Amino acid sequence: MSDLGEWFRSVPIFTRYWFAGSILFTLLGRFGFINPYNLILLYEPLKSFQLWRLVTSVLYYPIQQAGFHYLINLYFLYNYSRRLEEGQYASKPSDYLFLLIFNWTCCVILGLVAELPILMDPMILSVLYIWCQLNKETIVSFWFGTRFKAIYLPWVLLAFNLVLSGGGIMELFGILVGHLYYFLMYKYPQEMGGPVLIQTPSFLKSLFPDQVGGVHGFGVAPERPATRGTARPGGGIFGGHNWGRGYTLGGN
Repeated sequence: MSDLGEWFRSVPIFTRYWFAGSILFTLLGRFGFINPYNLILLYEPLKSFQLWRLVTSVLYYPIQQAGFHYLINLYFLYNYSRRLEEGQYASKPSDYLFLLIFNWTCCVILGLVAELPILMDPMILSVLYIWCQLNKETIVSFWFGTRFKAIYLPWVLLAFNLVLSGGGIMELFGILVGHLYYFLMYKYPQEMGGPVLIQTPSFLKSLFPDQVGGVHGFGVAPERPATRGTARPGGGIFGGHNWGRGYTLGGN
């Protein structure tokens, strides 16, 4: 238990609590401590101020229907969120928190529009997509020993699920959310010379101030042109899987 606690404390803070929350709420729903119906995203209960659904819908997953898929989700969450938080955002925790908040907000909006009650898949894939964009040339391994650049990984996962199960909507939404953040934060202002459209709010900077130093090496963001200022500071992979589709749970 001491080794487990030491490992848990070694995980960077936002990945740590995202990972722990994904386990906690899933197990609470699985063993009946909380009705799973009260954890998913539904529009009508939101009108009754059941606002916790906005958060629990990205943390809960029905493991009784897709247990192995859930474990793969946890692996991708831990692996790629940790890489981003310890790499690109090592000295800027507020910037990483803003990334999570931005992606979460977009996932919730898409979930309400498309009536998707469970949003773990697109939230995790959006973070994976951003890591792949910041590490485009990194060679990753897929099933059966296939190897390719990281930039293609999200699309391989999309095609893999589309062929095997006819799914793909969750992957597509995750890619769209991740690309929106990457485009607004990096590509448009740094590569295309456009104005900065999104940035970390000052109150987050106050709560989680930038740190001196940090561990780097998991990829460098595109450099901002000299006339526009400086850029923000800046592997193998477990084999692919069938991401599956969302599940709608009926109420009591």
